[in-house]
Amino acid sequence: MTDEQIDQDTTPESTTVGTDSLHADETASPQYGPQYGVGPFSIREVALVGIWVVAFIVSFFSVTTLRFDSVWTSGLLWILTIAVPTAAVFLIVLRRLSPDGIRRVGSLGIDQFASVAFTVSAVLWIQLVWETVAIVVDGGPWVRSWVMWVELVLMLAGVALTVFGPVIPPFEEDFQGRREVPAHRSARPIRPVVARPAPVARPATADDAVAPGAHAASAAFADAAESDTIAIDRSAGAFEPATADSDEPWTPASTRGTYEPVQGTGSQPAVSHQAFWALAPVERDVVDAQGATLFRIGPSAWALVIEDRGDSFVVRHEDGTVGYLHDVSGITRG
Repeated sequence: MTDEQIDQDTTPESTTVGTDSLHADETASPQYGPQYGVGPFSIREVALVGIWVVAFIVSFFSVTTLRFDSVWTSGLLWILTIAVPTAAVFLIVLRRLSPDGIRRVGSLGIDQFASVAFTVSAVLWIQLVWETVAIVVDGGPWVRSWVMWVELVLMLAGVALTVFGPVIPPFEEDFQGRREVPAHRSARPIRPVVARPAPVARPATADDAVAPGAHAASAAFADAAESDTIAIDRSAGAFEPATADSDEPWTPASTRGTYEPVQGTGSQPAVSHQAFWALAPVERDVVDAQGATLFRIGPSAWALVIEDRGDSFVVRHEDGTVGYLHDVSGITRG
C-alpha cells in the first residue's frame, strides 16, 4: 500500500463541509460519548496552544545575565528549543482547521511528532540548567536568567500533554474513540530476517577436466573443415559437399611458399577451395547467381573468401550470406 493510498484510507468518511468534517472523529466509535472543547479544539489542544504562546513570548528575553542573548541570537539553539515545538503546535491547529491537510511528518503522526518536539526541547533546557548549576558548583557566577527555568517548566508541561496525555484525565478523551487506520510503512511491524541459503556445490564432470580453450579450438577446427569441403555447382550456383567419388584430379590451392594459384591441366581455370581473407581496395558489389547485389565489401573490413575461381571469388558475409565477387583486381590476400 502506497502513502497516497494510506492518505485516502485515513480521510474522514464524511464529505460534508463545516462542523461535520471538523468533528468526523466524534462519530467514529459509538461506545464513547461526544468530546467537548473550545470551538473546534479539544481541552488538551487549547492547553498545549496556551503553553506554546507563553514559551514563544518568553523566548525573546535574554537567557544569560552577562549580556542580552536570547535563544534566537544564540546560534542554532532556537531550532530545537522553540522552533520545532512551534511547528508541532502549528500542525495540531492545522489538523483541526483543515482535516484534509498534513496528516504526518515522515512516518510520525502529528501527535507523535509533537511528543518528540516537546521532549527534545525539554532535554535541551535541562542541559542548560545542568551547565548553569555545574558552573555555580565550581565557584563560578550564575550565568543564566529566569528564562531558562520558565522555558523548562513550560516544555515539561508540553511533554505531559503530548507524551502522557493518553493517561491523564481529562486529556485522555482526546485519544479515545479514534478510528483505526492503516499505519505508515515505517511504523508497521518489521519483517523477519532469514539466513541466506548457502550455494550448492556442483559435482565435477568430465567436461570440467578439459582445458578452457579446448571447446573453442574444436569449434574453430570444425568450421574450417566444413569450409574446406564445400564444392560449387557451376551450372546451378548451389553448394554441394565434396565427395571422394569426384572425377576431377585434386590440385593444391597454391604453390609452396607463395599465394599464386596452381594452373590446372584442363581447359578450366584452377579452382581453390582454400579459404582466406581478402581486402578490396574500393567498395565492390557481391552478387548472387542472377547478378543481384547481396552486399558490398571494401577497404574498411576484411571479407572471407571460401573459394577462388581465378576470375571471381565466392565470398561469405558475416550473416552467412554467400555471393560472387567478379572484380578481383587489386585484392589483398590475408
